[in-house]
Amino acid sequence: MTADGLLKFLEVIQEEAGATIETAEKILNSVKRLQKGFDIDQFFHYLLSDQNNAFNTKVHHDMSAPLAHYFIFTGHNSYLTGNQFSSKSSDKPIVKALKEGVRVIELDLWPNSNKNDIKVCHGRTWTSPVKLIKCLKAIKNNAFVTSKYPVIITFEDHLDANLQAKVAMMVKQTFGDMLFCPESDLNEFPSPECLKGRVMISTKPPKKYSKSGSVIKRHSIKETSFATNGLSSTHGSHHLHADVLEGDDEESTTEYKKLIAICASKLKGSMKNLPSHDHKVTRLSMSEETLKLSINSHGRELIRLTQRSFLRVYPKGSRITSSNYNPFTGWMHGAQMVAFNMQGYGKYLWIMQGMFRANGCCGYLKKPAFLLGDGNYDEVFDPMALPVKKTLKVNIYMGEGWRTDFHFRHFDFCSPPDFYTKVSIVGMPCDCTRAKKTHKIDDQWVPTWNGNEFKFQLRFPELALLRVVVRDHDPAGEDGFGGQTCLPISELKTGFRSVPLYDHRGDKYKNVRLLMGFNFI
Repeated sequence: MTADGLLKFLEVIQEEAGATIETAEKILNSVKRLQKGFDIDQFFHYLLSDQNNAFNTKVHHDMSAPLAHYFIFTGHNSYLTGNQFSSKSSDKPIVKALKEGVRVIELDLWPNSNKNDIKVCHGRTWTSPVKLIKCLKAIKNNAFVTSKYPVIITFEDHLDANLQAKVAMMVKQTFGDMLFCPESDLNEFPSPECLKGRVMISTKPPKKYSKSGSVIKRHSIKETSFATNGLSSTHGSHHLHADVLEGDDEESTTEYKKLIAICASKLKGSMKNLPSHDHKVTRLSMSEETLKLSINSHGRELIRLTQRSFLRVYPKGSRITSSNYNPFTGWMHGAQMVAFNMQGYGKYLWIMQGMFRANGCCGYLKKPAFLLGDGNYDEVFDPMALPVKKTLKVNIYMGEGWRTDFHFRHFDFCSPPDFYTKVSIVGMPCDCTRAKKTHKIDDQWVPTWNGNEFKFQLRFPELALLRVVVRDHDPAGEDGFGGQTCLPISELKTGFRSVPLYDHRGDKYKNVRLLMGFNFI
Protein backbone atom coordinates (compact mmCIF):
# COMPACT_ATOMS: atom_id res chain seq x y z
CA MET A 1 0.00 0.00 0.00
CA THR A 2 1.43 3.37 -1.05
CA ALA A 3 0.87 6.72 0.66
CA ASP A 4 -1.90 7.50 -1.85
CA GLY A 5 -3.62 4.20 -1.03
CA LEU A 6 -3.32 4.79 2.71
CA LEU A 7 -4.72 8.32 2.31
CA LYS A 8 -7.74 6.94 0.47
CA PHE A 9 -8.24 4.39 3.29
CA LEU A 10 -8.10 7.17 5.90
CA GLU A 11 -10.56 9.38 4.03
CA VAL A 12 -13.10 6.78 2.84
CA ILE A 13 -13.04 3.99 5.42
CA GLN A 14 -11.86 5.83 8.54
CA GLU A 15 -13.70 9.05 7.63
CA GLU A 16 -10.81 11.24 8.77
CA ALA A 17 -11.64 14.49 7.06
CA GLY A 18 -8.40 16.18 8.11
CA ALA A 19 -6.11 13.49 6.70
CA THR A 20 -3.52 14.64 4.16
CA ILE A 21 -0.83 12.99 2.10
CA GLU A 22 1.63 14.16 4.75
CA THR A 23 -0.43 12.29 7.38
CA ALA A 24 -0.26 9.09 5.33
CA GLU A 25 3.49 9.45 4.71
CA LYS A 26 4.12 9.99 8.43
CA ILE A 27 2.25 6.77 9.25
CA LEU A 28 4.14 4.85 6.57
CA ASN A 29 7.49 6.11 7.80
CA SER A 30 6.72 5.13 11.39
CA VAL A 31 5.87 1.51 10.48
CA LYS A 32 7.79 0.49 7.36
CA ARG A 33 11.52 0.09 7.18
CA LEU A 34 13.04 0.01 3.68
CA GLN A 35 9.97 -0.68 1.56
CA LYS A 36 8.24 2.04 -0.42
CA GLY A 37 4.84 1.18 1.09
CA PHE A 38 2.96 -1.12 3.46
CA ASP A 39 2.94 -4.86 3.01
CA ILE A 40 0.02 -6.76 4.54
CA ASP A 41 1.83 -7.44 7.84
CA GLN A 42 2.78 -3.79 8.28
CA PHE A 43 -0.74 -2.64 7.51
CA PHE A 44 -2.07 -5.10 10.09
CA HIS A 45 0.50 -3.76 12.58
CA TYR A 46 -0.73 -0.22 11.94
CA LEU A 47 -4.39 -1.17 12.41
CA LEU A 48 -3.65 -2.50 15.91
CA SER A 49 -1.26 0.29 16.91
CA ASP A 50 -1.88 3.36 19.07
CA GLN A 51 -1.65 5.47 15.90
CA ASN A 52 -5.04 4.04 14.93
CA ASN A 53 -6.69 4.84 18.26
CA ALA A 54 -10.44 4.90 18.81
CA PHE A 55 -10.87 8.51 19.94
CA ASN A 56 -9.33 11.95 19.96
CA THR A 57 -6.28 12.17 22.23
CA LYS A 58 -6.09 15.99 22.24
CA VAL A 59 -8.01 18.58 24.25
CA HIS A 60 -10.81 19.74 21.97
CA HIS A 61 -13.67 20.89 24.21
CA ASP A 62 -14.32 24.61 24.68
CA MET A 63 -12.25 25.39 27.79
CA SER A 64 -13.24 29.05 28.10
CA ALA A 65 -16.52 28.62 30.03
CA PRO A 66 -16.80 29.07 33.82
CA LEU A 67 -15.31 26.21 35.84
CA ALA A 68 -18.76 25.09 37.02
CA HIS A 69 -19.66 24.14 33.43
CA TYR A 70 -17.35 21.11 33.53
CA PHE A 71 -17.29 17.65 35.02
CA ILE A 72 -14.01 17.38 36.92
CA PHE A 73 -12.04 14.19 37.61
CA THR A 74 -12.33 14.00 41.41
CA GLY A 75 -10.72 11.80 44.05
CA HIS A 76 -11.99 10.91 47.52
CA ASN A 77 -9.60 10.46 50.47
CA SER A 78 -6.83 10.72 47.92
CA TYR A 79 -4.07 9.76 50.36
CA LEU A 80 -5.34 6.23 51.18
CA THR A 81 -3.57 3.22 49.71
CA GLY A 82 -6.40 0.76 50.41
CA ASN A 83 -9.51 0.43 52.55
CA GLN A 84 -11.08 3.26 54.55
CA PHE A 85 -10.48 1.74 57.96
CA SER A 86 -6.97 0.34 58.35
CA SER A 87 -4.89 1.07 55.25
CA LYS A 88 -1.78 3.20 55.06
CA SER A 89 -1.88 6.91 54.24
CA SER A 90 0.76 7.98 51.72
CA ASP A 91 1.61 10.50 49.04
CA LYS A 92 1.94 7.70 46.45
CA PRO A 93 -1.81 7.41 45.68
CA ILE A 94 -1.86 11.19 45.18
CA VAL A 95 0.97 10.99 42.65
CA LYS A 96 -0.71 8.10 40.82
CA ALA A 97 -4.06 9.93 40.69
CA LEU A 98 -2.53 13.11 39.29
CA LYS A 99 -0.67 11.15 36.63
CA GLU A 100 -3.98 9.53 35.65
CA GLY A 101 -5.49 12.99 35.16
CA VAL A 102 -7.35 13.48 38.46
CA ARG A 103 -7.79 17.21 39.10
CA VAL A 104 -9.40 17.27 42.57
CA ILE A 105 -7.36 15.90 45.47
CA GLU A 106 -8.94 15.51 48.92
CA LEU A 107 -6.91 15.73 52.13
CA ASP A 108 -8.26 15.24 55.67
CA LEU A 109 -6.34 17.53 58.04
CA TRP A 110 -5.94 16.60 61.70
CA PRO A 111 -3.62 17.77 64.50
CA ASN A 112 -0.84 15.35 65.39
CA SER A 113 -0.56 13.87 68.87
CA ASN A 114 1.46 16.86 70.12
CA LYS A 115 -0.99 19.37 68.60
CA ASN A 116 1.92 21.18 66.95
CA ASP A 117 1.77 19.85 63.39
CA ILE A 118 -0.71 18.58 60.81
CA LYS A 119 -1.22 15.01 59.74
CA VAL A 120 -3.33 13.65 56.92
CA CYS A 121 -5.41 10.56 57.69
CA HIS A 122 -8.95 9.23 57.79
CA GLY A 123 -10.07 10.42 61.24
CA ARG A 124 -11.19 8.04 63.95
CA THR A 125 -9.98 4.96 62.09
CA TRP A 126 -6.85 2.82 62.19
CA THR A 127 -5.40 4.33 59.03
CA SER A 128 -1.80 5.44 59.51
CA PRO A 129 -1.03 9.15 58.95
CA VAL A 130 1.18 10.96 56.45
CA LYS A 131 2.52 14.47 56.94
CA LEU A 132 0.66 17.27 55.17
CA ILE A 133 3.84 18.83 53.81
CA LYS A 134 4.72 15.55 52.07
CA CYS A 135 1.32 15.50 50.36
CA LEU A 136 1.60 19.14 49.29
CA LYS A 137 5.04 18.58 47.76
CA ALA A 138 3.75 15.52 45.90
CA ILE A 139 0.94 17.62 44.45
CA LYS A 140 3.28 20.42 43.41
CA ASN A 141 5.70 18.04 41.68
CA ASN A 142 3.03 16.10 39.79
CA ALA A 143 0.10 18.49 39.37
CA PHE A 144 0.68 19.27 35.71
CA VAL A 145 2.50 16.21 34.39
CA THR A 146 -0.58 14.85 32.59
CA SER A 147 -2.79 17.94 32.34
CA LYS A 148 -2.08 21.66 32.44
CA TYR A 149 -5.56 22.49 33.72
CA PRO A 150 -6.11 23.55 37.35
CA VAL A 151 -5.75 21.28 40.34
CA ILE A 152 -8.21 21.75 43.19
CA ILE A 153 -7.23 20.64 46.70
CA THR A 154 -10.17 20.10 49.04
CA PHE A 155 -9.35 20.23 52.73
CA GLU A 156 -11.54 18.48 55.28
CA ASP A 157 -10.29 20.65 58.11
CA HIS A 158 -10.31 19.57 61.79
CA LEU A 159 -7.78 22.13 63.03
CA ASP A 160 -7.68 25.03 65.47
CA ALA A 161 -6.67 28.55 64.44
CA ASN A 162 -2.96 28.07 65.14
CA LEU A 163 -2.70 24.99 62.98
CA GLN A 164 -4.78 26.63 60.26
CA ALA A 165 -2.16 29.37 60.20
CA LYS A 166 0.53 26.72 59.83
CA VAL A 167 -1.39 25.20 56.91
CA ALA A 168 -1.59 28.64 55.29
CA MET A 169 2.16 29.06 55.60
CA MET A 170 2.88 25.57 54.19
CA VAL A 171 0.54 26.05 51.25
CA LYS A 172 1.95 29.47 50.33
CA GLN A 173 5.57 28.33 50.65
CA THR A 174 4.95 25.16 48.65
CA PHE A 175 2.92 26.55 45.75
CA GLY A 176 3.86 30.23 45.65
CA ASP A 177 2.63 31.87 42.44
CA MET A 178 0.85 28.67 41.40
CA LEU A 179 -1.89 29.49 43.93
CA PHE A 180 -5.08 31.12 42.71
CA CYS A 181 -6.37 33.27 45.58
CA PRO A 182 -9.16 35.68 44.60
CA GLU A 183 -9.19 38.91 46.57
CA SER A 184 -12.95 38.75 47.10
CA ASP A 185 -15.83 36.28 46.83
CA LEU A 186 -16.48 35.27 43.24
CA ASN A 187 -19.75 35.82 41.43
CA GLU A 188 -18.59 33.39 38.74
CA PHE A 189 -15.71 30.97 38.59
CA PRO A 190 -12.96 31.61 36.02
CA SER A 191 -12.50 29.19 33.13
CA PRO A 192 -10.13 26.19 33.04
CA GLU A 193 -8.22 27.97 30.28
CA CYS A 194 -7.64 31.01 32.50
CA LEU A 195 -6.52 28.78 35.37
CA LYS A 196 -3.96 26.67 33.52
CA GLY A 197 -1.07 25.79 35.80
CA ARG A 198 -2.86 27.06 38.91
CA VAL A 199 -3.70 25.36 42.20
CA MET A 200 -6.93 26.18 44.04
CA ILE A 201 -7.87 25.49 47.65
CA SER A 202 -11.42 24.52 48.54
CA THR A 203 -12.56 24.22 52.14
CA LYS A 204 -14.96 25.74 54.61
CA PRO A 205 -13.94 29.20 55.88
CA PRO A 206 -12.55 29.53 59.40
CA LYS A 207 -15.25 29.62 62.06
CA LYS A 208 -16.57 33.02 63.09
CA TYR A 209 -16.55 33.90 66.75
CA SER A 210 -18.33 36.59 68.75
CA LYS A 211 -16.51 39.89 68.95
CA SER A 212 -16.98 39.95 72.72
CA GLY A 213 -14.54 37.08 73.03
CA SER A 214 -16.98 34.77 74.78
CA VAL A 215 -16.51 31.08 74.11
CA ILE A 216 -19.10 29.63 71.78
CA LYS A 217 -20.60 26.40 73.03
CA ARG A 218 -19.10 23.09 71.96
CA HIS A 219 -20.93 21.80 68.91
CA SER A 220 -20.73 19.33 66.06
CA ILE A 221 -19.40 20.15 62.63
CA LYS A 222 -20.81 17.84 59.98
CA GLU A 223 -19.44 17.56 56.50
CA THR A 224 -22.96 17.64 55.12
CA SER A 225 -26.47 17.53 56.45
CA PHE A 226 -29.21 18.08 53.92
CA ALA A 227 -32.86 17.95 54.93
CA THR A 228 -35.18 16.60 52.29
CA ASN A 229 -38.85 16.51 53.27
CA GLY A 230 -37.92 15.59 56.80
CA LEU A 231 -35.15 13.17 55.76
CA SER A 232 -31.51 13.86 56.45
CA SER A 233 -28.22 12.17 55.76
CA THR A 234 -24.86 12.88 57.35
CA HIS A 235 -21.30 11.78 56.73
CA GLY A 236 -19.90 11.50 60.22
CA SER A 237 -19.80 14.12 62.97
CA HIS A 238 -16.52 15.72 63.89
CA HIS A 239 -16.69 17.44 67.27
CA LEU A 240 -14.50 20.48 67.70
CA HIS A 241 -13.99 22.89 70.56
CA ALA A 242 -14.55 26.53 69.70
CA ASP A 243 -11.77 28.64 71.16
CA VAL A 244 -11.60 32.37 71.72
CA LEU A 245 -9.89 34.22 68.88
CA GLU A 246 -7.84 37.14 70.02
CA GLY A 247 -5.06 39.16 68.42
CA ASP A 248 -2.67 36.95 66.46
CA ASP A 249 -5.18 34.11 66.24
CA GLU A 250 -7.63 36.30 64.40
CA GLU A 251 -4.90 37.44 62.02
CA SER A 252 -3.81 33.83 61.44
CA THR A 253 -7.34 32.81 60.64
CA THR A 254 -7.55 35.65 58.11
CA GLU A 255 -4.43 34.32 56.36
CA TYR A 256 -6.05 30.89 56.12
CA LYS A 257 -9.23 32.35 54.70
CA LYS A 258 -7.28 34.18 52.00
CA LEU A 259 -6.18 30.83 50.59
CA ILE A 260 -9.73 29.70 49.83
CA ALA A 261 -10.64 29.99 46.16
CA ILE A 262 -13.73 27.77 46.34
CA CYS A 263 -15.64 28.19 49.56
CA ALA A 264 -17.38 25.09 50.93
CA SER A 265 -20.75 25.93 52.46
CA LYS A 266 -23.82 24.31 53.95
CA LEU A 267 -27.34 24.39 52.71
CA LYS A 268 -29.56 26.51 54.91
CA GLY A 269 -32.90 24.87 55.42
CA SER A 270 -34.42 22.37 53.00
CA MET A 271 -33.57 21.54 49.42
CA LYS A 272 -36.18 24.07 48.32
CA ASN A 273 -33.66 26.77 49.21
CA LEU A 274 -31.12 25.61 46.64
CA PRO A 275 -31.87 28.45 44.17
CA SER A 276 -31.11 30.98 46.93
CA HIS A 277 -27.42 30.23 46.32
CA ASP A 278 -27.65 31.85 42.90
CA HIS A 279 -26.24 35.16 44.14
CA LYS A 280 -22.82 33.63 44.93
CA VAL A 281 -20.73 30.70 43.83
CA THR A 282 -19.79 28.04 46.32
CA ARG A 283 -19.33 24.31 46.81
CA LEU A 284 -21.91 22.07 48.43
CA SER A 285 -21.24 18.44 49.34
CA MET A 286 -23.57 15.53 49.83
CA SER A 287 -23.25 11.76 50.12
CA GLU A 288 -24.39 9.42 47.36
CA GLU A 289 -27.33 8.45 49.61
CA THR A 290 -28.44 12.03 50.14
CA LEU A 291 -28.18 12.68 46.42
CA LYS A 292 -30.57 9.82 45.69
CA LEU A 293 -33.05 11.20 48.22
CA SER A 294 -32.73 14.71 46.84
CA ILE A 295 -33.18 14.02 43.14
CA ASN A 296 -36.61 12.45 43.58
CA SER A 297 -38.19 15.78 44.46
CA HIS A 298 -35.52 18.41 43.71
CA GLY A 299 -33.69 17.24 40.58
CA ARG A 300 -34.50 20.47 38.75
CA GLU A 301 -33.11 22.60 41.60
CA LEU A 302 -29.90 20.56 41.70
CA ILE A 303 -29.30 21.09 38.00
CA ARG A 304 -29.95 24.80 38.36
CA LEU A 305 -27.53 25.02 41.29
CA THR A 306 -24.75 23.31 39.35
CA GLN A 307 -24.96 25.81 36.49
CA ARG A 308 -23.01 28.26 38.64
CA SER A 309 -21.86 26.53 41.84
CA PHE A 310 -20.14 23.23 42.55
CA LEU A 311 -21.85 20.10 43.81
CA ARG A 312 -19.56 17.45 45.22
CA VAL A 313 -20.86 13.91 45.77
CA TYR A 314 -18.88 11.48 47.93
CA PRO A 315 -19.17 7.75 48.75
CA LYS A 316 -21.38 6.68 51.65
CA GLY A 317 -19.58 5.90 54.88
CA SER A 318 -20.27 2.18 54.72
CA ARG A 319 -17.92 1.73 51.74
CA ILE A 320 -15.13 0.52 54.01
CA THR A 321 -13.48 -1.49 51.24
CA SER A 322 -13.09 1.66 49.09
CA SER A 323 -15.72 0.53 46.62
CA ASN A 324 -17.55 3.11 44.50
CA TYR A 325 -21.04 3.97 43.24
CA ASN A 326 -22.72 4.78 39.93
CA PRO A 327 -21.24 8.14 38.88
CA PHE A 328 -24.03 8.84 36.39
CA THR A 329 -26.44 9.56 39.25
CA GLY A 330 -24.38 12.67 39.97
CA TRP A 331 -23.40 13.57 36.41
CA MET A 332 -26.95 13.48 35.06
CA HIS A 333 -27.90 16.09 37.67
CA GLY A 334 -24.94 18.35 36.95
CA ALA A 335 -22.60 17.39 39.81
CA GLN A 336 -19.12 18.50 38.78
CA MET A 337 -17.19 16.68 41.50
CA VAL A 338 -18.28 13.05 41.71
CA ALA A 339 -15.64 11.93 44.18
CA PHE A 340 -14.26 8.41 43.80
CA ASN A 341 -11.94 6.11 45.70
CA MET A 342 -9.26 5.93 43.02
CA GLN A 343 -7.50 3.12 44.90
CA GLY A 344 -10.69 1.08 44.60
CA TYR A 345 -11.82 -1.39 41.97
CA GLY A 346 -14.79 -2.60 39.93
CA LYS A 347 -17.05 -1.51 37.10
CA TYR A 348 -17.91 1.95 38.47
CA LEU A 349 -14.23 2.85 38.68
CA TRP A 350 -13.85 1.62 35.08
CA ILE A 351 -16.69 3.93 34.05
CA MET A 352 -15.09 6.89 35.82
CA GLN A 353 -11.71 6.22 34.20
CA GLY A 354 -13.30 5.75 30.79
CA MET A 355 -15.32 8.94 31.05
CA PHE A 356 -12.21 11.02 31.70
CA ARG A 357 -10.21 9.52 28.86
CA ALA A 358 -12.22 11.99 26.81
CA ASN A 359 -10.95 15.48 25.92
CA GLY A 360 -7.31 14.47 25.88
CA CYS A 361 -7.36 13.03 29.43
CA CYS A 362 -7.13 16.59 30.75
CA GLY A 363 -9.52 15.96 33.68
CA TYR A 364 -12.18 18.47 32.56
CA LEU A 365 -15.20 17.65 30.38
CA LYS A 366 -17.66 20.27 29.17
CA LYS A 367 -21.12 19.38 30.46
CA PRO A 368 -23.88 18.61 27.92
CA ALA A 369 -26.05 21.53 26.86
CA PHE A 370 -29.15 20.17 28.60
CA LEU A 371 -27.40 20.64 31.97
CA LEU A 372 -26.38 24.24 31.23
CA GLY A 373 -29.58 25.85 29.94
CA ASP A 374 -33.17 26.37 30.99
CA GLY A 375 -34.43 23.31 29.17
CA ASN A 376 -37.36 21.06 29.90
CA TYR A 377 -35.82 18.81 32.55
CA ASP A 378 -38.95 16.66 32.68
CA GLU A 379 -38.20 15.51 29.12
CA VAL A 380 -34.59 14.77 30.00
CA PHE A 381 -35.60 12.10 32.48
CA ASP A 382 -38.51 10.69 30.48
CA PRO A 383 -37.08 7.88 28.30
CA MET A 384 -39.89 8.21 25.76
CA ALA A 385 -39.95 11.99 25.50
CA LEU A 386 -36.92 12.48 23.26
CA PRO A 387 -36.12 10.90 19.88
CA VAL A 388 -33.13 8.71 19.16
CA LYS A 389 -30.23 10.99 18.13
CA LYS A 390 -27.77 8.39 16.92
CA THR A 391 -27.47 4.67 16.39
CA LEU A 392 -24.02 3.27 17.08
CA LYS A 393 -22.96 0.19 15.12
CA VAL A 394 -20.14 -1.80 16.73
CA ASN A 395 -18.18 -4.59 15.06
CA ILE A 396 -15.71 -6.80 16.91
CA TYR A 397 -13.11 -8.38 14.64
CA MET A 398 -10.29 -9.83 16.69
CA GLY A 399 -7.99 -9.46 19.67
CA GLU A 400 -4.33 -10.03 20.50
CA GLY A 401 -1.70 -9.57 23.20
CA TRP A 402 -2.81 -12.07 25.85
CA ARG A 403 -0.08 -14.54 25.05
CA THR A 404 2.48 -11.80 25.65
CA ASP A 405 0.97 -10.21 28.77
CA PHE A 406 -0.26 -13.35 30.56
CA HIS A 407 1.37 -16.59 31.67
CA PHE A 408 0.45 -19.40 29.28
CA ARG A 409 -1.42 -21.19 32.08
CA HIS A 410 -3.20 -18.11 33.42
CA PHE A 411 -6.59 -18.94 31.90
CA ASP A 412 -6.54 -22.71 31.38
CA PHE A 413 -3.99 -25.17 32.65
CA CYS A 414 -3.89 -27.44 29.62
CA SER A 415 -5.19 -25.38 26.69
CA PRO A 416 -5.40 -21.85 25.27
CA PRO A 417 -8.28 -19.63 26.44
CA ASP A 418 -11.82 -19.57 25.06
CA PHE A 419 -12.44 -15.82 24.69
CA TYR A 420 -15.66 -13.93 24.13
CA THR A 421 -16.41 -10.19 24.31
CA LYS A 422 -19.35 -8.42 25.96
CA VAL A 423 -20.46 -4.90 25.01
CA SER A 424 -23.07 -2.63 26.59
CA ILE A 425 -24.02 1.03 26.97
CA VAL A 426 -23.83 2.91 30.28
CA GLY A 427 -25.17 6.44 30.60
CA MET A 428 -28.57 8.04 31.01
CA PRO A 429 -31.19 5.46 32.07
CA CYS A 430 -32.94 5.61 28.69
CA ASP A 431 -29.69 4.64 26.92
CA CYS A 432 -28.43 1.87 29.22
CA THR A 433 -28.53 -1.65 27.79
CA ARG A 434 -27.94 -5.19 28.91
CA ALA A 435 -24.64 -6.68 27.76
CA LYS A 436 -24.51 -8.28 24.32
CA LYS A 437 -21.78 -10.78 23.60
CA THR A 438 -19.90 -12.37 20.74
CA HIS A 439 -19.74 -16.08 20.20
CA LYS A 440 -16.99 -17.97 22.03
CA ILE A 441 -13.72 -18.70 20.21
CA ASP A 442 -12.29 -22.00 21.49
CA ASP A 443 -8.60 -22.56 22.24
CA GLN A 444 -7.18 -19.40 20.67
CA TRP A 445 -4.72 -16.83 22.06
CA VAL A 446 -5.60 -14.61 19.07
CA PRO A 447 -9.40 -14.85 18.82
CA THR A 448 -11.08 -13.82 15.56
CA TRP A 449 -14.79 -12.97 15.62
CA ASN A 450 -15.03 -11.80 11.99
CA GLY A 451 -17.00 -8.66 12.69
CA ASN A 452 -19.74 -9.70 15.13
CA GLU A 453 -22.13 -6.73 14.89
CA PHE A 454 -24.16 -4.92 17.56
CA LYS A 455 -26.36 -1.81 17.33
CA PHE A 456 -27.25 0.66 20.10
CA GLN A 457 -29.83 3.45 19.89
CA LEU A 458 -28.81 6.59 21.80
CA ARG A 459 -30.83 9.57 23.01
CA PHE A 460 -27.93 11.12 24.93
CA PRO A 461 -24.72 10.09 23.13
CA GLU A 462 -22.91 13.02 24.76
CA LEU A 463 -23.29 11.32 28.15
CA ALA A 464 -22.84 7.66 27.20
CA LEU A 465 -20.00 5.14 27.29
CA LEU A 466 -19.47 1.88 25.44
CA ARG A 467 -18.40 -0.70 28.02
CA VAL A 468 -16.28 -3.59 26.69
CA VAL A 469 -15.25 -6.68 28.70
CA VAL A 470 -13.36 -9.73 27.44
CA ARG A 471 -13.74 -13.02 29.32
CA ASP A 472 -12.45 -16.58 29.07
CA HIS A 473 -15.25 -19.15 29.16
CA ASP A 474 -14.84 -21.69 31.96
CA PRO A 475 -17.43 -24.49 31.90
CA ALA A 476 -16.44 -25.62 35.40
CA GLY A 477 -16.53 -22.29 37.23
CA GLU A 478 -16.45 -18.50 36.94
CA ASP A 479 -15.36 -17.12 33.59
CA GLY A 480 -11.89 -15.60 33.64
CA PHE A 481 -11.18 -11.89 33.17
CA GLY A 482 -9.35 -10.91 29.98
CA GLY A 483 -9.53 -7.11 30.09
CA GLN A 484 -11.93 -4.19 29.93
CA THR A 485 -12.37 -0.63 28.74
CA CYS A 486 -15.03 2.08 28.65
CA LEU A 487 -15.11 4.34 25.59
CA PRO A 488 -16.78 7.78 25.59
CA ILE A 489 -19.17 7.56 22.64
CA SER A 490 -19.04 11.28 21.87
CA GLU A 491 -15.31 10.84 21.16
CA LEU A 492 -15.39 7.69 19.02
CA LYS A 493 -13.75 7.74 15.61
CA THR A 494 -15.41 5.75 12.85
CA GLY A 495 -13.86 2.91 10.89
CA PHE A 496 -11.50 0.14 12.01
CA ARG A 497 -9.93 1.08 15.36
CA SER A 498 -7.42 -0.29 17.84
CA VAL A 499 -8.89 -0.50 21.37
CA PRO A 500 -6.39 -1.18 24.21
CA LEU A 501 -7.71 -3.03 27.26
CA TYR A 502 -7.15 -2.43 30.97
CA ASP A 503 -6.93 -4.64 34.05
CA HIS A 504 -9.23 -4.80 37.09
CA ARG A 505 -7.79 -1.60 38.58
CA GLY A 506 -7.75 0.35 35.36
CA ASP A 507 -4.07 -0.03 34.51
CA LYS A 508 -3.41 -0.45 30.81
CA TYR A 509 -2.11 -3.79 29.56
CA LYS A 510 1.06 -3.48 27.53
CA ASN A 511 -0.12 -5.47 24.51
CA VAL A 512 -3.73 -6.63 24.94
CA ARG A 513 -6.12 -4.93 22.53
CA LEU A 514 -9.10 -5.47 20.26
CA LEU A 515 -9.65 -4.50 16.65
CA MET A 516 -13.14 -3.02 16.51
CA GLY A 517 -15.24 -1.08 14.04
CA PHE A 518 -17.47 1.91 14.80
CA ASN A 519 -20.06 3.66 12.66
CA PHE A 520 -22.98 5.98 13.37
CA ILE A 521 -26.12 5.40 11.34
